[in-house]
Amino acid sequence: MASKNTLSQALFILLVASAACHIANAGDPDIVSNFIIPTNLNSANVTGAFFTYTGMRTLINADPPKTFTVLKATMDQFPALNGQSVSYAVLLFPSGGVNPPHTHPRSAELLFLVEGSLEVGFVDTTNKLYTQTLIPGDMFVFPKGLVHYQYCISNDSAIVVSAFGSASAGTVSVPTSVFTSGVDDDILAKSFKTDVATIQKIKAGLAPMA
Repeated sequence: MASKNTLSQALFILLVASAACHIANAGDPDIVSNFIIPTNLNSANVTGAFFTYTGMRTLINADPPKTFTVLKATMDQFPALNGQSVSYAVLLFPSGGVNPPHTHPRSAELLFLVEGSLEVGFVDTTNKLYTQTLIPGDMFVFPKGLVHYQYCISNDSAIVVSAFGSASAGTVSVPTSVFTSGVDDDILAKSFKTDVATIQKIKAGLAPMA
């Protein structure tokens, strides 16, 4: 299908772009070896398979997403990335799907829109909001550590590939970190200039489904 061919082409293009981003603005400490082997793996047993990640194969011929979904290739999923200052994520949006406000504390994010249409935005340290509507082929950079979001405005799904200048960029979800981490309800009510009942309602909406 055309969309599958487009995804393959986009992955190749973004690989080149990510390499340039990695060289220019790596977010991890430099290493003094070619690569880092996990302690549970004997160096004599390392083959090309160690440097191969197959976790994205599920994208090929996949059905359109029903919910917002993220597939990651960080050092947690792909240990060969440790020390290499690069990682990827593929974001799948249904129509109307949103990636809620969040930050990546250890890296900027370079987003490439493969399919669909997105509204994206971030807020800088002066509280200024920068937004843009993207169409396939567009790229957008979210500066390191700043709160940002993506929202699918297509009638159909959207596919995004994001590159990071860190093997573990980290993700801090604003709604989750604020409302589900145990901060006292009274403190949240005062901080958001509302009442405890409203805070509890927000928390209930963010609670995982049983």
